[in-house]
Amino acid sequence: MSDGEPDILYEIREGAAWITLNRPAKRNALSEPLMELLNQRLWEADEDNRVRCVVLRAAGPDFSSGYDLQRYDQPIPGQVDHKRGRAKFDDDAWAQEKAQRLRMALFDMHKPVIAQVHGRCLAGGTDLALLCDMVVCADDAQFGFPPARSQGSLPSHMWLYLVGPQWAKRLLLTGDSILGTDAVKIGLALKAVPADQLDHEVEALAARLALIDADLLSANKRIVNIGLELMGMRTLQRMAAEMDARGHLASSRAEFNETVRTEGLKEAVRRRDAPFGDGIVRL
Repeated sequence: MSDGEPDILYEIREGAAWITLNRPAKRNALSEPLMELLNQRLWEADEDNRVRCVVLRAAGPDFSSGYDLQRYDQPIPGQVDHKRGRAKFDDDAWAQEKAQRLRMALFDMHKPVIAQVHGRCLAGGTDLALLCDMVVCADDAQFGFPPARSQGSLPSHMWLYLVGPQWAKRLLLTGDSILGTDAVKIGLALKAVPADQLDHEVEALAARLALIDADLLSANKRIVNIGLELMGMRTLQRMAAEMDARGHLASSRAEFNETVRTEGLKEAVRRRDAPFGDGIVRL
């Protein structure tokens, strides 16, 4: 919860469901309860005949700073009450796949989803935004996956399909970020506009989608997504979850977690990112 409000705000207006990540004090860090609630709201919108499309956006200065590391980077528990922990490789992979199923609603639901991105869209934030059907962003939005520098691989992986292998490697091998205007140039986003015009831009696109029969929106979304699946997209997502579990075995991951426990998350992130300067790739 965020100051007594739900972690997800949900509103239906003018043919669109507006879903807002609502943990601004935590820069919309993605906790397990938030992801479970987001999954519920996405399928609720997909079932609602009043809804033609969905807009996924966020409250506060950032779309999302990523996964809630204060929860995820605690000592790895063993089995409790005969349930899986995360101490073994297969347990970790299982947990990553379980979390991935929540995110995949964005891809699997029949109605199109627009990601409205402002501020930082990092790590887990990109896992959400890039599973949406279209990304419209502020020109100074920041996309990247800095945890790839020390903490693991990407548990979801749409980068290859959107930007191609060279740009995927350039950004993910370094954990560097790219600004909204340049994200459009490489195909990571559909359009970038000044931040004060972002609401209007997304509202206009949602209004155009709302003019179309929901059955036709579904048919046209799904044929494109089936094309991605024929190119191996779904298999790659499963492999990404397993590869992240493999990445968690890296010594740099253990070092990062130890710094979190002994000196705090802020210091761990500072040490991870300091050698990279501002970490922004400029075209």
